Amino acid sequence: MPKKILRRFLPDPHKILHVRPIRWMGPLLKDPNLFHINRASISTSFFIGLFCAFLPIPGQTLVAVLLALIFRSNLPLAVALIWISNPLTITPMFLFAYSVGTWLLGQRESHLVIELSWDWAVAQGSRIWLPLLTGSLVCGLLSGIMGYLTIFNLWRWQVIKNWGIRRKKRQGHAAALLNQRDKP
Repeated sequence: MPKKILRRFLPDPHKILHVRPIRWMGPLLKDPNLFHINRASISTSFFIGLFCAFLPIPGQTLVAVLLALIFRSNLPLAVALIWISNPLTITPMFLFAYSVGTWLLGQRESHLVIELSWDWAVAQGSRIWLPLLTGSLVCGLLSGIMGYLTIFNLWRWQVIKNWGIRRKKRQGHAAALLNQRDKP
């Protein structure tokens, strides 16, 4: 599908292996599947990145790296997709996940006045963590599955479309050769 497009945006694996902060991971990053661009690898990376984007924990990147290493999927893409939950989107994402969690657990949503402080997190944590974690896991799984299926099927559709275009070109070329051969 968008192999050429992805190659333009994803970093060169040889350059990544020489970046100082991650050089210590050299043996782990030598697996070519971590940078391979194919339907299975890219689809799995979409699942990992979208799932980890919904995790309400610090260190989403580390979780995505570990999952990409375990499932041998495209590492840069899995890490890049985490940034769906950025400072602008993280509040609406987690409020939605909290709402989903309270609905799934059959609890009432409590009116939250959010403060970005450790004291508030400790005081409210016991009340909001179970619904937030439940909702985040469910939202992460659902968005990951939708991302996986969407990319997998779009890639497949693009490959079939390209095969059809090549087949028509070959048929047109063969017909032109037959016409030339039939001329006196």
